[in-house]
Amino acid sequence: MVELPSAILFACTMNAVRSPMAAALMRHLVGKRAYVASAGVRAGDLDPMAVEAMEEIGLEIAGHKPRRFEDLEDGSFDLVITLSPEAQHKAMELTRTHATKVEYWPILDPTIIEGSRSQRLDAYRMVRDQLMERLRRRFLAPSASDT
Repeated sequence: MVELPSAILFACTMNAVRSPMAAALMRHLVGKRAYVASAGVRAGDLDPMAVEAMEEIGLEIAGHKPRRFEDLEDGSFDLVITLSPEAQHKAMELTRTHATKVEYWPILDPTIIEGSRSQRLDAYRMVRDQLMERLRRRFLAPSASDT
């Protein structure tokens, strides 16, 4: 298994869709082996379709309260994974004097998808599934020393 950072922050624009989904998925994958949090450049309102997409796979995020980077009690993370260009910019600005690794994962913002409710929900499912795949590849793939 890949070495797991002890504290991971997922960040997006409003901490209302992508970063709470990613944080919940990560917690599901690694349990208490790592501290996982999420934040946004701005705090929005938790998106009900994100809640629904996560409930479909048995993960609950309905109690998530969106927050900004500035709202974090502890800013010391080993790894920040940003999911939007705005979050990437903010993370680079905030970590420039820290030994924090920042990774940018360009993930579609499903709120921009138009169409029927079913088509929009499919976009949230796609984001959820992309995040899960990225997390599995990044954190659960066997390392070279395991082979």
